[in-house]
Amino acid sequence: MYVVTGGAGFIGANIVKALNDRGVRDILVVDNLEKADKFRNLTDCEIADYLDKREFLARLLDGEFRKFKAVFHEGACSDTMEHNGHYMMSNNYEYSKVLLHFCQQKRVPFLYASSAAVYGAGRTFRESREHEAPLNVYGYSKFLFDQYVRRILPKKQAQIAGFRYFNVYGDREGHKGRMASVAYHHFNQYRESGKVKLFEGCDGYANGEQHRDFVSIEDVVAVNLYFLDHPQKNGIFNVGSGRAQPFNDVAVAVINSFRLLDGKPAADLASLQKERRIEYIPFPEALQGKYQSFTQADIGALRRAGYKKPFLTVQEGVGRYIRRLAEQAGMTRKS
Repeated sequence: MYVVTGGAGFIGANIVKALNDRGVRDILVVDNLEKADKFRNLTDCEIADYLDKREFLARLLDGEFRKFKAVFHEGACSDTMEHNGHYMMSNNYEYSKVLLHFCQQKRVPFLYASSAAVYGAGRTFRESREHEAPLNVYGYSKFLFDQYVRRILPKKQAQIAGFRYFNVYGDREGHKGRMASVAYHHFNQYRESGKVKLFEGCDGYANGEQHRDFVSIEDVVAVNLYFLDHPQKNGIFNVGSGRAQPFNDVAVAVINSFRLLDGKPAADLASLQKERRIEYIPFPEALQGKYQSFTQADIGALRRAGYKKPFLTVQEGVGRYIRRLAEQAGMTRKS
């Protein structure tokens, strides 16, 4: 049996679906469904069982589980504005340690979610200690577990692979609310008002020109499955496109996807700004000093591990994503 923690969440549910596409049904989904909307992510998936994360952890500690084929540990609190450090560390750090040690004792491959938040406001995004300085307790919880993994790796008994996800967008993220991707919010904003919203400039960047490494969930899942297929590959790896693109690029990709649906030609940024299709709103005070205005994954380690597939650009990946959202909403292309 495969285990996917956070299996009703964004990345976890996409991994479950990808395993199904391979013919795998023997999957235990572990999650916290107190926020029940997440169940919708699994309605088109086939699983063997579901356990609440607290029951799963209790049964794990009681020795009820003998062995799993692999564990995808995607479960975490990913709210970068969460201020309860006790909750964050218990949920993201202590829980992860227990699961890691179980997998090592039982010799089970352990593939887990880390985050680009470990890099903080740095300008070099390479999997090396000198570049890591998180800006919030979420990033610190991920950083601390990565440090713990680094101490375990030299004496590992089974595969350990950690993935520092950059800005992931794509299917099955609707339950995330304000933590959903910019592309998802832009889809809803444009559908409702005919415009999208971005932050005004900060940290020396012009309006909407803060740069992030935006990575499609399609690529994130492909990386996870690559490591599942190569259990001899171990370590901590950045999972991003390797390209920094401005938030304005996301806005343009979303709006042009709608224009395509309406039978209109694509427009450039300047034209959309002139038409006021993009609205720039004040930068939130709560995010000042805690915001990454630039991220760009160094994917050298991932490439050296043998992963060769090219990553989707914002124009490619966001365009595909918006078309799927439009289909799900019953929107059809005008001739």
